[in-house]
Amino acid sequence: MSCCAPKGYAKLFGGRAARRDVRRYRRKGLDETGELMVRYLRGRGLAGVSVLEIGAGVGALSLELLKAGAGPALELELSPAYEDQAAELAREAGLEDRVERRLVDVVQEREAVPAADAVVMHRVVCCYPDSDALVGAAAERARHFLVMSFPRDRRLFRAGARALNIWFRLLRWDFRTFIHPPAAILAAAERRGLRPAFEHSGRIWQVAALERAASGA
Repeated sequence: MSCCAPKGYAKLFGGRAARRDVRRYRRKGLDETGELMVRYLRGRGLAGVSVLEIGAGVGALSLELLKAGAGPALELELSPAYEDQAAELAREAGLEDRVERRLVDVVQEREAVPAADAVVMHRVVCCYPDSDALVGAAAERARHFLVMSFPRDRRLFRAGARALNIWFRLLRWDFRTFIHPPAAILAAAERRGLRPAFEHSGRIWQVAALERAASGA
């Protein structure tokens, strides 16, 4: 499955991006979309809920879920540049003993990633070339909940993504961004036994939450 891995990810999401994300989180907390994702899971009950965050960055979303009662959390990331910043944030919050981080691609190394009660992906699907493989791998590991954010499929955003990718090519960067059809994203999760439970469309980002039906329901 090496064809599915995002190229040039670590170059774009390097040390500068990690430091910027930490500064933003310390000043303002989660962005509006991330807050919505946490609020949804909080409403479903977070006590003792294990979390798997794919594409965790500095781990801000996981930290907020842990503060709300979830735990433990496993954070997956592809870029090593986030590790020191994420560890510092976890220590500041007194949550370092409840967080584990791994540098791993869940699509490439599915068997190395355990299941969790809640799987979250915030602004991650648009960074991966094969949304079916990524969402499918995430859904397979979601015991109860899968909550994702991704760009709305609008003409303006598709044009913006094309312009960004042209710029990346001019810079000779391998990374590309993607506007995947929401219907295809949801279908990838539904084929793994999850059912849509919540959807919200903001100006740019769309949030989708899916749940697994209780056994025997």
